[in-house]
Amino acid sequence: MTRPKSPRSSVRDRILDTASELFYQEGTQNVGIDRIIAESGVAKMSLYNHFKSKDALIAAWLQQRDESWRAWFQERVEARAVEPCDRILAIFDVLAEWFKQPDFRGCAFINSTVELVDPEHPGYQVAIEHKRATSGYILGLVTMAELKNPEVLTQQLLILIEGAIVVSMMQGNADAAQQAKQVAATLL
Repeated sequence: MTRPKSPRSSVRDRILDTASELFYQEGTQNVGIDRIIAESGVAKMSLYNHFKSKDALIAAWLQQRDESWRAWFQERVEARAVEPCDRILAIFDVLAEWFKQPDFRGCAFINSTVELVDPEHPGYQVAIEHKRATSGYILGLVTMAELKNPEVLTQQLLILIEGAIVVSMMQGNADAAQQAKQVAATLL
């Protein structure tokens, strides 16, 4: 089934929008280039004029998702709390909000690293960089809160965050975020 696309959207945007939806919902390995071409309504040559390979398309999708997800995430955390400690706990409220979205299928970056396997794959590299940037954001909050052992605490919080994401995805349990928040409050 092809999705109607706005005639104003660029070919590149149509390809990325289609790939984004399909890769996130079905996985990068389960979606072929021919399907992306058919559903985006572009010619094969157009796809390859914008992306030299499927690997490049996967990396571009993850880069776009990284930018939009982190902006959304940080904006939501900062809208919920002002103080750094409160923002750390607000992370879990924002995760709960994300987990309740009807199209939630876990973390695109975790899912992609599992699927792509090869640490040299350009998409894998984008996923790892996303996790580093997220870690940096949390470390910044922990540092501003003047909490002891900021690197260790950041790693512990990341384990809670990633664990909540995986549990929520695998069990369909949005409460995983609030359960992780209770543990985070104990750590703080």
